[in-house]
Amino acid sequence: MNIELNMAWRNLWRHRKRTWLTVGAMVFSNVLLIFMLSLQLGSYQMMIEGSLKLFTGHVQLQHPDYLQQPKLRNAITDSERLSQRLRQALPELNISQRAETFALVSSEQRSLGVKIIGIEPQYDGAVSSLKQSLHSGRYFSAPDRAEIILGSVLADNLNVAIGDEITLLGNADDGSFAAGVTTVIGIFQTNVNDIDRNLAQLPLEYFRETFFNQQSLSNAIVVTGANASQAERIQQQLQQRVVPHADVVALNWDQLQPGVKQSIQADLASNAVIYFVLVILVCFSVMNTQLMSVLERTREFGTVIALGFKPLRLSKLVMLESILMALLGLVISVTIGALVTYYFVINGLQFSGMEEMAQKFHMDDTIYPTLNIISILTGPILVCLGTVVATLYPALKILKLEPLQAMKAIS
Repeated sequence: MNIELNMAWRNLWRHRKRTWLTVGAMVFSNVLLIFMLSLQLGSYQMMIEGSLKLFTGHVQLQHPDYLQQPKLRNAITDSERLSQRLRQALPELNISQRAETFALVSSEQRSLGVKIIGIEPQYDGAVSSLKQSLHSGRYFSAPDRAEIILGSVLADNLNVAIGDEITLLGNADDGSFAAGVTTVIGIFQTNVNDIDRNLAQLPLEYFRETFFNQQSLSNAIVVTGANASQAERIQQQLQQRVVPHADVVALNWDQLQPGVKQSIQADLASNAVIYFVLVILVCFSVMNTQLMSVLERTREFGTVIALGFKPLRLSKLVMLESILMALLGLVISVTIGALVTYYFVINGLQFSGMEEMAQKFHMDDTIYPTLNIISILTGPILVCLGTVVATLYPALKILKLEPLQAMKAIS
């Protein structure tokens, strides 16, 4: 094996320019694959975090029927005690209760149907970025005051400003009539039209007084960790903690917002076609190089076969040459690709015209690539394997060589 390895390495450098051109093509494609995949993963991570941080959180505890039937009565019983117990058991997580319903919101001039959300002011800022989206007014000062925060479009449609009073009309959890008068203390702007147009927030205790007949009910307990990649682990931790509660299930973000994951999968599939074409082009380049190498050495191969060298061993030698060339390209490309990508991991990358997409997913307009084992090795390994597969054709031609004809092929 050592002899074959030495021969294969020596044969690679019989035509240095051709070898380096082929390796250069592999390095270029691999660096491009590393950078583009890292950029994609980074944009996906930002998209996920931006969407989830805005409202959903990484994991939610809900009543088993609430996801399919988001009604006020599908609430978690004794959610106050459960959330406090979870905060003590899992202090590394951010946990906040919420209650949700639809109600008629009326100002002096207009009435609109709006989604009302009751939140814990002291905790919700850690699981949602709505607090940071306030562009006028202030945040809640207490959990039981008759105060309300509106989306900017909703405030414009109602023609209300900070300090104005609005009336809430809706149904309580038992079907009875619920009403309240609140003061507008803040207006947020997320640049997500559906949220800015249709969402309002109340302090949770005041929400319970208005819409619930009990003070310990919530429709959801929102939980966030360090990042969305920990969602499954957090989900398992929470599920273990809430086993005694038959009316609670733990749902991670892709169950709560399947549209985000589907958008990512669709984008990844469309880009995979481009990556596949790039890999194929490199493989054809390698196959062409090895085929030229085999054809120009036909006489040499015929001679050694006539001397008793087995064609299978020659084929293995050609395959070994391709493997060494692929490994050389892999090492160089991984090194260069990781260094180039790491620069942008630190400094970020801005594209002109991506502000609208950034606003849609509530993310920054600077993309930071995600550099990990998957983004670094996926492309180069595919190119390496494709190179080996592409060499099968030249290697099979050697198996069909007839010594006499081969020696006469180039004379």
